[in-house]
Amino acid sequence: MAIATFLLIAWILNWFNFQQLFIQAVNELFGKKVTTATYYFIFFAIEAFGDIILFFQGTYKSIFLTM
Repeated sequence: MAIATFLLIAWILNWFNFQQLFIQAVNELFGKKVTTATYYFIFFAIEAFGDIILFFQGTYKSIFLTM
């Protein structure tokens, strides 16, 4: 559920051209060319990593299973 939320946030930010800002920033900071797929993958990876941390802390069940 939370992963879908982060991808929805990425999609909404895309309406305000945040995607282009992100792609340009990565290009200038790291000299790497990234695509739209990378933009969405970053949002997915951040939330997946967050879910893994919550799972190992034992708080994942109490947060998401009570909804």
